[in-house]
Amino acid sequence: MAQIHIPKEIPIRYLPRSKGATAFFVILVLLGGLAFAGTWMRDPDQAWRAYVVNWLFFTSVACGAMVLVTATTIVKARWNWSVRRVGLAFSAFLPISFILLLPMLGLGEDYFPWIEAMAHDPIVQKKAAYLNMPFLITRNLVGLALLFGGFLYMAYLYVRPDLGLVKDGGGPGAGGGRGSWVERLTQGWQGQEKEEVRSYQTLKKMAPALVLLYAVVMSVVSFDWAMSLEPHWFSTIFGAWFFMGALWGGVAATAWATVYAKGRDPDLNKLMGVQQLHDLGKLAFAFTVFWAYLFFSQYLVIWYGKLPWEQAWIIHRAEAPWSYLTVLAILLCFVVPFAGLIGRRAKMTPWTLRLFATVILIGLWLERYLMVVPSIHDGYPTITLLEPAIGLLFLGLFLGSVRWFMSTFPTVQIWQPMVEPESLEAEVRDAEGAAV
Repeated sequence: MAQIHIPKEIPIRYLPRSKGATAFFVILVLLGGLAFAGTWMRDPDQAWRAYVVNWLFFTSVACGAMVLVTATTIVKARWNWSVRRVGLAFSAFLPISFILLLPMLGLGEDYFPWIEAMAHDPIVQKKAAYLNMPFLITRNLVGLALLFGGFLYMAYLYVRPDLGLVKDGGGPGAGGGRGSWVERLTQGWQGQEKEEVRSYQTLKKMAPALVLLYAVVMSVVSFDWAMSLEPHWFSTIFGAWFFMGALWGGVAATAWATVYAKGRDPDLNKLMGVQQLHDLGKLAFAFTVFWAYLFFSQYLVIWYGKLPWEQAWIIHRAEAPWSYLTVLAILLCFVVPFAGLIGRRAKMTPWTLRLFATVILIGLWLERYLMVVPSIHDGYPTITLLEPAIGLLFLGLFLGSVRWFMSTFPTVQIWQPMVEPESLEAEVRDAEGAAV
């Protein structure tokens, strides 16, 4: 921790606004919306499958980036001082994600096979206490509202002390519509020192609870929108596989956004240094190995047990016509990033880090696709140009919201949490004081 250099005075810098980028995001949303409408008129089931897959992917990546910030808050990490705000920027997508969830709650037996099976399948009937639409709607709305609300409040606590510095004339920030956010988020201001202490103490208390809430809610999401599609099959590791993959996607997305910000402003390029890239690259590499560990842990137990109802989920994805997509997902999620990021230079070079972060994100999108579609689509894979095209709707909203956050609030956090002595250091200090 002592080797981390944080400047005493951090300049206030924003990601430069770009009308071209805004227009590009709008075009993505329009193209994605047209693709969804066209697919829905031709094949509604395919359109909604693609919609759910993309919602699962982009929502999990945004939550993963937020839980990365939460985890570094718990351990009082300092290495990410200049990229912490980049991770927080993904919170801007969460309100949009909640709105995009609402149409999904209206899907019935065309998406959930267990609704029809409930009338005649004794195994499914035993799960009726959990597998019913009123409870599914309630737990998704309540759980995600709590999780998204917690993440947004955490982002507010991190941003508010910075806005006090902006308001007090610490640097530029009132132009371009930022002034209204400064006024709105600094109401009841109590002074810079009190605000920093209050934010830090509150963040310390809520971060562990947020991590636990994240694990529970993301597990429920994976159970409801992926695992329950084959209602006879279940896996106790499925939730962990999903939410740890989401965390991995958050690391990759944070690395990608950091490299993007470095290339848009020379001051951001200096503040977001090689050390931050290296650390993000090491995390991306570590979670590549951990993803493979979770994947193999699930496969090994199923293979060893050789029970038909446990094998069904794997068989659907290991045999034709889905096998080539499964192999491709393994290549993108493990083989390519493992080989590419094992060296030190690849983690520290912006373009290579962004390249392998992109590979990881594409692999995770394909993994989410394979979690959902083979369970409810019989026949040849439906992964055509339409699925990624519908994803453009989500991609435009996702990128636009993240970029809006980074250009509205200081891209590098100005105030830094206080450095508290570790428990052993505190004990030594107290003992020395008592001896004197």
